[in-house]
Amino acid sequence: QHYYITNNLSMTSEESDFLRRKQISLRGLPEIDSVKEVINNFNRHLHYTCAKDRNVATNKDFYFALANTIMDKLIGKWIRTQQSYHKQSVKRVYYLSLEFMMGRTLSNTMINLMLEGACDEALYQLGLDIEELESEEPDAGLGNGGLGRLAACFLDSLATLGYPAYGYGIRYEHGLFNQAIVNCNQIEKPDSWLTYGNPWEKARPEYTIPVKFYGHTQRTGDQVEWVDYTTVIAMPYDTPIPGYKTNTVNTLRLWSAKSPKDFDLSYFNHGNYIDAVLDRNIAENISRVLYPNDNFFEGKELRLKQEYFMVAATLVDIIRRFKVNKASIPESKEELYLDFSEKVAIQLNDTHPSLAVPELMRILIDEEGLSWDSAWKVCKGTFAYTNHTILPEALERWPVTMLDHVLPRHLEIIYLINHYHLEEVRAKFPGDNERISRMSIVEENGEKRINMAYLSVVSCHTVNGVAAIHSGLLVTSLFKDFYELTPGKFQNKTNGITPRRWLVQCNPSLSHLITEKIGDAWPTNLYQLEKLKEFVTDKTFLQEVFKTKQGNKRRLAQYVADNYGITLNTGSMFDIQVKRIHEYKRQTLNLLHVITLYNRIKSNPNLEFVPRTIFFGGKAAPGYQTAKQIVSLICHLANVVNNDPIVGDKLKVVFLANYRCSLAEIIMPAADLSEQTSLAGTEASGTGNMKFMLNGALTIGTLDGANVEMAEEMGEDNIFIFGMKVDEVQQLWDQGYETRRYLARLPELQLALSQISTGYFNPAEPHKFRDFAEQLISNDRFCVIADYESYLKVQEEVSELYMDWIKWTEKCLYNIASAGKFSSDRTIKQYADEIWDIKPVEVDLNPPKE
Repeated sequence: QHYYITNNLSMTSEESDFLRRKQISLRGLPEIDSVKEVINNFNRHLHYTCAKDRNVATNKDFYFALANTIMDKLIGKWIRTQQSYHKQSVKRVYYLSLEFMMGRTLSNTMINLMLEGACDEALYQLGLDIEELESEEPDAGLGNGGLGRLAACFLDSLATLGYPAYGYGIRYEHGLFNQAIVNCNQIEKPDSWLTYGNPWEKARPEYTIPVKFYGHTQRTGDQVEWVDYTTVIAMPYDTPIPGYKTNTVNTLRLWSAKSPKDFDLSYFNHGNYIDAVLDRNIAENISRVLYPNDNFFEGKELRLKQEYFMVAATLVDIIRRFKVNKASIPESKEELYLDFSEKVAIQLNDTHPSLAVPELMRILIDEEGLSWDSAWKVCKGTFAYTNHTILPEALERWPVTMLDHVLPRHLEIIYLINHYHLEEVRAKFPGDNERISRMSIVEENGEKRINMAYLSVVSCHTVNGVAAIHSGLLVTSLFKDFYELTPGKFQNKTNGITPRRWLVQCNPSLSHLITEKIGDAWPTNLYQLEKLKEFVTDKTFLQEVFKTKQGNKRRLAQYVADNYGITLNTGSMFDIQVKRIHEYKRQTLNLLHVITLYNRIKSNPNLEFVPRTIFFGGKAAPGYQTAKQIVSLICHLANVVNNDPIVGDKLKVVFLANYRCSLAEIIMPAADLSEQTSLAGTEASGTGNMKFMLNGALTIGTLDGANVEMAEEMGEDNIFIFGMKVDEVQQLWDQGYETRRYLARLPELQLALSQISTGYFNPAEPHKFRDFAEQLISNDRFCVIADYESYLKVQEEVSELYMDWIKWTEKCLYNIASAGKFSSDRTIKQYADEIWDIKPVEVDLNPPKE
């Protein structure tokens, strides 16, 4: 059986270490001079930057010394890149996102600069372990999940392809919370990632920008002035983003909120020192913490202020750079901005930065003196919008009363945008009052609100979805009316991932194996992986791929043993579902399958059973009680399953707490099976599915998001598809979905739900999950029960295939070889050619003549 062969082929730790030091195909042999240089600079930074010697220095100090050594190598390219953009007066793209999930920077930077070999050898000579230093770096978790990680992958691709680009966001003092599991419940702890400082950023106090809030407007003739406002200072911090094997180093600029004044002296006059300090804190709260995302819009004033703070500071910065690049400033402001959209492209990553539209209109009209028509033409030519969800409850819809209080001038501008927009609708569809009501940016039903998705669609020259099925649903459902008004502005741009982090960095043994077979061009041209299809019948190569997977499984098993004290059978199938915990992602379906497997083993212990280790990971938003119950139920279930002697090694359940980028880099290479179980029509794209595919996991999933295109690329024989399609889901609801009709013929599901409801897995609190189970039966919004039977049947096909390691590994190799489309390089090239109209720039490293 597969799992016996697996154990026979698994590597010893000594073999694994040997292979790690052998992996030079992508890193290159370090030159002696470069190793000496790293050692000298490392020692210099340890002494002069960290002010430590080797006797008292900690691993944290060694990490900072190494990071500063690498920054030395980055700075020259960083400066030359900006000089090249300025000298050539190129069009630049600005990627605006409230989230950037950058993860750790050290390893990625060493790889992109081709320094990993030299640094590894230098630290080896110094008696230090590079992996220990890498683990000292906290994740920069400035994002909730897919949207923020996509932004990070895009920055990597933009730099690698040489496009002139800038990322803009917020430097949250606390990123997404750290998740701990205490007594089977999720506990949130602050993510204080800046406690020890950040060696990768450079503060730029010379570019601080005042940002206004509150107040009111007053008119003098045609002029509108925003008065009686309060001010917060936006201070930029820049992080270099190096491309892979290129001279390009782009910039991620993150804004931090500062108080506009040191202290209010009037407080001191009354002896109120504490009040003076607290007054500063109110302003600085704007960049204090990242909002957790539960895909449910909640109109909090602080979140609105964060969104405006970021776009207001960013637009001033963009306009400053635009003017600096002008050879001469014309007297007429109208003339000055004629070519603005020929030099500036702004991409809105979801609706979070969409206040950039009324803000640019405000600047151009109120401060620069342009007419409405001229300002609107500039905006329409500059902005493009990416939609990331069709879930109606996730769409941003700000109450008019809040906007009027916080941003009074912007509300006036939005009303005017809506007025001219509805005039256009009336002209094209005369007399269609229902359509006019549906398409209004201002929603009048109940509390009056501004629909930010509609504002973005109206104001941007291009709107795109992030997978073919998602983009299709946008024009047939969410934005159907808008598509009928302006069909030419809608496009698809299927998401992608950077192969540098998600294969070269996280899976060096597989990267080495691939490079030995097809050469080293694939990290920047992922379609080269197609060549691996030639080796699908090469049993020797399949065995190497298989052994590589085993080494990665041993690494994850070691992590689990070290952190949870659970010993895993690395011959078992590693069945993994890691993503944000949400009802639409249907971790519940996987959980019910685990209970079914457990019950089968208990009822027949001698049954032939393909061993599985089922991993869950992901954070539930703190206020999302159903998601937190799912986490708790998984943990209770794991306690029962893992401690049942009858079950033994046949089945194990592990909840990987505090899922984050650096943990994903251990998980993805180790997966045998990737769970992508969202209800068809709910997941925009997904990118975890692509990471698993690239690392040779097989996928069990619905025809949702990018799964559809993955199946097209690899062929449906190499992916396990289950469940209803989008049109079948709609038919089910149209006919009237009754869960009890399904339950009547599914006794195993009835038993599992009964066990959940009666506290079988948590006898100390028997009623804890009763409401959860009853809600699933009475209001199964995401059709878990309807898709259960299909899911179970396909899972049995998975187990059967896993018994044959050769056939399984053939399909793994086919997955890897078919992953070329899902590189973020391909996605970015499509954005650049079809939306932004920007060209790559050659960065000259020769010293400038001037």
